[in-house]
Amino acid sequence: MAPVDPHSYTDGEHPVTKHAALAFYLDFAASTIHASALLTLSAPHSGDLLLDTRGLAVRTASTAADPPEPIPFSLAAAADPVLGSALTLSLPPDTTSFRLTFSTSPDASALQWLAPPQTASGQPFVFSQCQSIHARSIFPCHDTPAARITFSLLLNVPAQLSAVAAARHVARRDPLPSDHRGACDEALWCAPGRIVEEFEMEQSVPPYLFAFAAGGIGFRDLGPRTRVYAEGGDKVLDEAAREFAGVEEMVKVGESLFGPYEWERFDLLVLPPSFPYGGMENPRMVFLTPTVIKGDAAGAQVVAHELAHSWTGNLITNKTNEDFWLNEGFTTYAERRIVEVVQGEERAALNAGIGWRGLNRMMERFKDNMEFTKLKPNMAGIDPDDVYSEVPYEKGFQFLWRIEREIGRPAFDEFIKKYIATFKFQSIDTETFLEFLKTNVPGIENKIDLHVWVEGTGIPPDAMEPDSAVYRKICSLAAEFKSGKLPSEDEVADWSGQEWELYLENLPTDVETSQVTALDERYKLSESRDYEVKVAFLQLAIPTGCKCYFNEVEKCLKQVGRMKYLRPLYSSLAKCSSEEKMLAQRIFSEAQEFYHPIARSVAESILSKHS
Repeated sequence: MAPVDPHSYTDGEHPVTKHAALAFYLDFAASTIHASALLTLSAPHSGDLLLDTRGLAVRTASTAADPPEPIPFSLAAAADPVLGSALTLSLPPDTTSFRLTFSTSPDASALQWLAPPQTASGQPFVFSQCQSIHARSIFPCHDTPAARITFSLLLNVPAQLSAVAAARHVARRDPLPSDHRGACDEALWCAPGRIVEEFEMEQSVPPYLFAFAAGGIGFRDLGPRTRVYAEGGDKVLDEAAREFAGVEEMVKVGESLFGPYEWERFDLLVLPPSFPYGGMENPRMVFLTPTVIKGDAAGAQVVAHELAHSWTGNLITNKTNEDFWLNEGFTTYAERRIVEVVQGEERAALNAGIGWRGLNRMMERFKDNMEFTKLKPNMAGIDPDDVYSEVPYEKGFQFLWRIEREIGRPAFDEFIKKYIATFKFQSIDTETFLEFLKTNVPGIENKIDLHVWVEGTGIPPDAMEPDSAVYRKICSLAAEFKSGKLPSEDEVADWSGQEWELYLENLPTDVETSQVTALDERYKLSESRDYEVKVAFLQLAIPTGCKCYFNEVEKCLKQVGRMKYLRPLYSSLAKCSSEEKMLAQRIFSEAQEFYHPIARSVAESILSKHS
């Protein structure tokens, strides 16, 4: 066996799936999908073929012939805690396609099922989150970004619901007996009160970008190729439409910087607050947390990041999670270029300044295992969710910014456009990028120590802290906090959430309770609607032992499931006294059913580590 990815059972000597025809019956009462998948391989194959699964109940495997012939298969009895279980098929000679029928587990790691009382619409809701290695909990696949697929998808849902997917919407129609292909009984598939939403994805994507959602979903048009969807009724839709009104202009800016937008539409879905990330760059249908709706268009920066993925991440994809910086470092750089055009250089510099503080904070987080401060770490045996951090984003950004400073922006712009045009719709590794860099920028390895940047731990000496007048002023005010000086109302009069976030990120951690309460009494940061500000403040307050903020911490941990907030708040509580540890355990026990399985697992890991 020749593994292609430390996080997949995929054998590099065998063909991989190139197309999946999927039929899903969504059983909300059982939190289960009953499904069939017709998988087509990149080349004919005979003998054993391995697929990734996690928690799936595989019922049948058969040839695609008419009539079908059964295919012997076995599912590993003991699941690996990171990889899940290998599904081994014994394919007859020269097999190019085969059919599987299976059901997901109610605990599928990619899926969150919300009951009507948990949603704003009063309707049941389900959504998927497959990054990094969770597509295997929805359907058997070669769950590695090295194996890009096209797919068709039939979602059979209750007729009062709507469904969306990261694919072209073909039709909303009545179920047909020929649709289910063994996913479930025909009577169930065609039962009264059910509807089928049909989708097609003609462009190849890595499996982690497979995505769908179903529930009481409405929408507003934003532009000729942009639309915002949301669960939560007119109020949420109207707020989202105002927040993201400039998205069409962002797409045009992205095209001017990085080349044609290849995905036809750029739609947004605002998910319930349990969504574990800020955004997920699913092509054609970006998933977003409602916490990015702040009322001041600041959430557009998250959209800029997900839009930038349309070129770096979706068009060109990291081959494995060890190359994750190729997705996120490039996208963070591209995001800031878009923000620079749309919102100005000062705003882009603030964005980069917050990132710089985040990168330095990651050095402290990983001080006992600096392997995960490398751009290309060794990830064998490591769950990507456990070490998810700002390192690939911000160290990756710093690396690319270093190259830009060396060769100049005009030359670097041409390099990026050529890079995207050369590798689009491919998955590549770090070594391929470095060879392309050295070929197209001759002598770069003599000016920048590429080995230190990619293989070295920590922050390289030629990384650079961002600089701007506003950035320097905020850092200066933060430095004065230690001596007891608070910023005046005149000094913060024009601050948005981003300025406050940068200020709080730069405050010393060893502050007195009186200083924290004085800051909050003046500016009400613990009550901020902007969760970036609220969480940064609460993270500062928790170690002081000031119990007056425990209620705000609890509300925050019970109202949003975004891991960017859960991780620091649970970590701060768990590192304190037994009282704070007990508080963290109680909150988690009461809130865990609200969290997506990925977020629940991360919070459990934090509490277990500090128990």
